[in-house]
Amino acid sequence: MTGPSAGSGLESATMRINLWSSPRNISTALMYAWRERADTVVFDEPLYAHYLATTGRIHPGTDEVLASQDNDGTAVVRELILGSHDKPVVLFKQMAKHLVDLDRSFLSRCSNVLLTRDPFEMLTSFQKRIPDATIDDTGFVELAQILEATVAEGGEPIVIDSKTLLHDPPRVLRELCRRLDLAFDPAMLSWPAGPKPEDGIWARYWYDAVHRSTGFAPWQAKDDELLPNLAPVLDEARRLYDRLRPYAID
Repeated sequence: MTGPSAGSGLESATMRINLWSSPRNISTALMYAWRERADTVVFDEPLYAHYLATTGRIHPGTDEVLASQDNDGTAVVRELILGSHDKPVVLFKQMAKHLVDLDRSFLSRCSNVLLTRDPFEMLTSFQKRIPDATIDDTGFVELAQILEATVAEGGEPIVIDSKTLLHDPPRVLRELCRRLDLAFDPAMLSWPAGPKPEDGIWARYWYDAVHRSTGFAPWQAKDDELLPNLAPVLDEARRLYDRLRPYAID
């Protein structure tokens, strides 16, 4: 599932990268890093409306998201993710949980990068917006499923742990590019502060910190407390994280 896209003409010349992430990770910062490459165009969570329409989950700005995107995930895959693009590299920032009720065969026509984070750090951040989160809200189930499918097909999963990336962005990004058979571009290490044209309409609810950034901030330990109702979610997420972690770039 980590192979290059298939097809002909413009399609065959396009590298399609899905950056699959759990929420409250550094996926938006990584999207900003990729948009600084001259050879790359980026898209912000193109399956978000599909996810909300399919699950009925209520998020901040749900109605705005549903109105801003095609709610038909199958059409999004066909027309956008597997569609024609003007640049040779296309990065789709994706929440792994947005794969709900989709035919996943398109993954074999893309390069798939799995972005993970220590579940305790993720949940203590996520609970500030979604205090009743379940394991289905975390994306860890789908991340593990993509990894298992890749391994079963004889592929080598590409996994990034956000803590490792924040400790040494140049080294991890250089290795990521190598695994994708792309040249590393130092422009990926910084970006202008503020909103970006590619931001989803939900940015006002989730992107305040990354809009203040101009690069990857150093990792810092946090002393937040987890809501008691999320303890079972943490246990399950840790089990799945432990499956992902051995494949992460170190």
